[in-house]
Amino acid sequence: QVQLVESGGGSVQAGDSLRLSCEASPIRFRFSNMAWYRQAPGQQRDLVAEITSPMKTNYTASVKGRFTISRDNAKNTVYLQMNRLKPEDTAVYYCNQKFPALGLEYWGQGTQVTVSS
Repeated sequence: QVQLVESGGGSVQAGDSLRLSCEASPIRFRFSNMAWYRQAPGQQRDLVAEITSPMKTNYTASVKGRFTISRDNAKNTVYLQMNRLKPEDTAVYYCNQKFPALGLEYWGQGTQVTVSS
């Protein structure tokens, strides 16, 4: 059973920083693609950032230059460093793990990020 355990959410002021963490099962972690999605109330779940097994990163336009995704394969953990937060970043953030070669995908339980102006 693959588990993704997220932490680091909270309530902050605009301009503040937060770092989200997602610890995954160590099984085949280094071969998986990891991502962060977010879902605001009444909105669909959208990709925020992703990092592949070879460490290639991709960001949605609205967070480029403010958010950084990284991974530590030794700790089976993916991070999302969020700087200069804006109220529009308010959402539930979900960790996502994909094994493209196996056709498998897993989700974390979500962590709330609230940014007030």
